[in-house]
This record gives sequence, C-alpha cells and structure tokens, in this order.
Amino acid sequence: MTLSDLEKTYDRASAAPKDVDRVSLDIRSGEFLTMLGPSGSGKTTTLMMIAGFETPTAGDIAIDGKSVVAMPPYRRNIGMVFQNYALFPHLTVEENVGFPLKQRGVPKPERARLVAEALELVHLPGYGARYPRQLSGGQQQRVAVARAVVFKPRLLLMDEPLGALDKQLRENLQLEMRRLHADLGITFIYVTHDQEEALTMSDRIAVMNDGKVAQVGTPEDLYDRPENRFVAGFIGESNFLPAVVRGVENDVVIAECDGAVIRALCPGRPASGEKVTLTTRPERLRFADSAWIGEQMPQNCLSVTVTEAVFAGERCRYMLQAGDGTSIVLKEPSSAAIRRRAVGERAEIAWSVADTILV
Repeated sequence: MTLSDLEKTYDRASAAPKDVDRVSLDIRSGEFLTMLGPSGSGKTTTLMMIAGFETPTAGDIAIDGKSVVAMPPYRRNIGMVFQNYALFPHLTVEENVGFPLKQRGVPKPERARLVAEALELVHLPGYGARYPRQLSGGQQQRVAVARAVVFKPRLLLMDEPLGALDKQLRENLQLEMRRLHADLGITFIYVTHDQEEALTMSDRIAVMNDGKVAQVGTPEDLYDRPENRFVAGFIGESNFLPAVVRGVENDVVIAECDGAVIRALCPGRPASGEKVTLTTRPERLRFADSAWIGEQMPQNCLSVTVTEAVFAGERCRYMLQAGDGTSIVLKEPSSAAIRRRAVGERAEIAWSVADTILV
C-alpha cells in the first residue's frame, strides 16, 4: 500500500493547519505498521481515509498499485477494529462474527465454518452462542478482531482497540496481536498514542505530529536514533542538552555544553558556532565513579548536582542539574552493590558518544 501526499482539511476556509498534511508512506505487504502520535496528530484521520470512511482533500491511496480513493469501503477488502469494538448487542458472538459474510452472500454452511475458524484463531471456541454483554472487555475485543478477519481481508486496520482495557490485560493482548499477525500474514495498520504499545508490537512505526509524519522506522531506529526533538521526546524519555558546535570530525559533532566538550553523532555538518540541542536517554547515563562505566566506548562527561533521588523498585531515578541550570534525568539499576546518591551531592556523569544524538 502507498499513501502519496495525502491531505485532509475539514475547514477549507480556515487558516488553521491541515488535519493531515502531505502524508506519504510506503506500507510493506505483510508488515505490522503502527501510526503513533498524540491526540490531534492526524493518525486516526489517516486510518479513516485508508478505510474509506473519510475522503482525502488531496493525494492518493493505492493498494496493490491501484488507487482506491474513489472506491467505497465495502469494496476495498479491508478489515477494521474500532476502539469501542462496535459489536451488535442484539446478536450472538457467532452472528456478530458472521455478519460480514452474510453481507457478502456467503452460504450458511460456509459461514459457520469460517466463523468457527475465526473464533478458534482468537482463542474463543465455544463462545458462539453468547451475547456481547456476557463477555469481558478483552473477550469483546477478540470478537471484534474475529469479525474483522473472518472474510480474509488483505489489510487489517485497528484504531486504538486496546485503549479501554486495564494495563495487564492490554499487555497480554499486545502479545496476542503479534501472534495473530504472524498467523494471518496480512498487513496490519495500528493506531495508538501509547509509545510502549507501539514499541512492543510494531515492525515499523510512523510517528505523527501536527498532521505530518515526523519519522518512520523500526522501534530500535526511533528509540536509538531519533531524527528530531519531537520524536526523541515523545518516544520514551530523553534528556536535552543545549550546546554550541565547535567542530565536526567525520560524522561526530564536537560541541561545548556547560564548559564541557561533548561529542555526538550527526549525519550532517552543522556550522561552527551554531547553537544545537543534544539528546541522550536517562538509562544510558552513569555516574562516572560507577563500576558500570566501561572503557570500551568513548565517553562524554559532565559535572552535575543531585537535586532529587527516588527509589523506583528495579531502578533508582535521579534528577540532576548541570552548572548552566539544565535538568537531567539519570536512571540507574537498583542494586545493593551500587551506592545510592544523596540530594545535594556533586558528581560526574558519563555516557557513550554513540548514545548522544544531535536533534
């Protein structure tokens, strides 16, 4: 599937930004792609245009090389799972799952076979005679998925289907979604605002902001190599250090930050004297006198003061302050062998040049 310069504007007379603004994506056959972003970023509107429930203001949507913009939803052969499941309360589970087949004129014996297969796929065999009100939220979600895949769609769209579930059930169903994707072998396009959910489930993630695609990549790419400050701040937690460029060696920027020389990875060549922002993840930082610091990688170092220390089970979380007032978060594994730091303590922190990115 290909999205080409896709746009959607609900109020054309307004000078407000477009709801979806020139979104272009190549979605690979059989992949699990997640559209991730905050509320109002355009991810659900994009999904609705793919499904055919919204018409693009401009741009094109092509499936197997053919434009489907003028094609009604029922002819696109796309399955859809909504956040509220949209099950018919007056129909049994079997009737709900079989509804798309009935609409397509599939004979009753064939319908029964396909419904049984779909319920088996979502681990709900024997639930066909129940009504939605007799099911838990997780079971209703599985029925909605079974209904969406029973007619063998080429594409499955999901709009935050786990959003209404509690944390533990949501985490269990995330793994179920991965299994289902592997079993079906079809393309999944999933919408969520939950970063952890996206990282757990996806082959690739399209991070959206203000109607645009901020970055597309694997979970590892987005977490380890964010291309801009929005992606670095939205996926996981990041520290942002103001700095001034002093030079470039190969693909490494040499910058000055609070009087210290900090090196960062950068594919471009920023000008000497340019003000930039460097980012690194809290769990990549270590206190310089810690046994966790190794000699195998070049290190950046910075002097800080501990302003807050919080024990959080498997980790200790420290709030630090550099000399220029920049706040820094450091997350350190919790262990009896690692000395706890006290508020007000002066310290040196260190981290790998490879974990420092210019955004």
